[in-house]
Amino acid sequence: MELDFERCYRAVDSRDQRFDGWFYTGVTSTGIYCRPSCPATTPKRQNVRFFPSAAAAQGAGLRACRRCRPDAAPGSPQWDVRADVVGRAIRLISDGVVDRDGIPGLAARLGYTERHLHRMLRAEMGAGPLALARAQRAQTARILIETTGLGMAEIAFAAGFGSVRQFNDTVREVYGISPSELRTVRGRQAAAAGAGTITLRLAYRPPLHVRALLDFLAVRALPGVDEVRDGTYHRGLRLPHGAGEVALTPADGHVSATLRLTDLRDLAPAVARCRRLLDLDADPAAVDATLAADPALAAAVAAEPGIRVPRAVDGFELAVRAIIGQQVSVTSARTTLIRLLSAHPHKRAPERVDHEVDGADRDPIPGQPHDHRSGGESGGGDGGGGLLGFLSPEEVLSVPDEGFGMPVGRRETVRSLARAVADGSLDLAPGGDREETVRRLLALPGIGPWTAGYLAMRAFGDPDVLLPTDLAVRRGAAALGLPDDPKTLDAYADRWRPWRSYATIRLWRAA
Repeated sequence: MELDFERCYRAVDSRDQRFDGWFYTGVTSTGIYCRPSCPATTPKRQNVRFFPSAAAAQGAGLRACRRCRPDAAPGSPQWDVRADVVGRAIRLISDGVVDRDGIPGLAARLGYTERHLHRMLRAEMGAGPLALARAQRAQTARILIETTGLGMAEIAFAAGFGSVRQFNDTVREVYGISPSELRTVRGRQAAAAGAGTITLRLAYRPPLHVRALLDFLAVRALPGVDEVRDGTYHRGLRLPHGAGEVALTPADGHVSATLRLTDLRDLAPAVARCRRLLDLDADPAAVDATLAADPALAAAVAAEPGIRVPRAVDGFELAVRAIIGQQVSVTSARTTLIRLLSAHPHKRAPERVDHEVDGADRDPIPGQPHDHRSGGESGGGDGGGGLLGFLSPEEVLSVPDEGFGMPVGRRETVRSLARAVADGSLDLAPGGDREETVRRLLALPGIGPWTAGYLAMRAFGDPDVLLPTDLAVRRGAAALGLPDDPKTLDAYADRWRPWRSYATIRLWRAA
């Protein structure tokens, strides 16, 4: 990826945090790399190089700045929304695919040879897939060093390193000090054995309209799966190596995330999914500037800057929610979903979070419910406290007919979806091919353009989806003085490209 030197240098000189994550500043005279908003003195032009990724800066022999912590910057919005192979690869690497399946597994998921994939990533990111995964492992290791009392060997393997020596060498290269020194330098005392939670800060580009996000999630929350309480969103997670729970509390400049995991190898994918859920890598300044150019939306943008698109931690869950939500209100869909969760045979107990991750029984996440609910109300557990992830495809297929509480056609659509995901013919993961996934969705009986578009917007992260036939969208358009006829509205919305998904959220709020 080509970086314009003058534009990047101006961003660094003004310490513009909107560019954090877009690129990284390498200072050859000090041997460090920083985020653009680093508060240190602006380096001289002749001592500066710009890199498209932290991995590229590390590959040039630079270490991370200890002051601005560039590895904790929000991700570049282009890799979050792009639908091409490189964008898909970045999302899969963030989700831990390289750590689980290696470079061959990543290449197979994308349908390219390892050599060609390496060439594409080098051209765009300045680093190959292994270097990008290594940079992520280093960040995961830093989080575990600073927030847990785990031994260094445990941290090494939890972060995805193949050996303790590799872990030590990488931390020294990236941060310039040993792992034990990093723990001391940050002024963190080792957590007491059994503390069991990992708390970290998820950065975003301001502004962030917190109420819009929490309102959207609260009205759709399901007992035993997720809930909003006292300004914090709680939910259960289904992760590659086991279950997890997270509490997300938006604050000024960051979201505080308190995670509890069955297996600490799931830290990186859990963080990636939470970032996607809250759309934290978006560029709200660019979105709002485009939408505010339309006089019909200008007042709404000025009143509520930083509206995000609430997304998903589980593509299959969102697909089931979308199908059940066809042609019914949000309240009715929620009632049906609760019935579906309650009807599932009680086989989910092994998936609940292990309360002995760090060696002792622990209290739940602060503010987390810890009542001993019935299996039905908790979505299939057997009395354990806390929240669980949504049903898996196999669990949905095990629900009897009477447990669906919906017309036969819709019930069979849900089952067709579950079978397609279970047998691998439909990929609803963030790294899937969006166009191919939408085509396969539309081939399933009972799934039409509205459902496919809704999933493209919320599950696949497409920033440019309008749902002109949606009743709430049409009502919101009418409330703002816009045309509410689907064809006319669709044509009018061309001026909102490439951010029509964000316009859709605003129309829903206007309704």
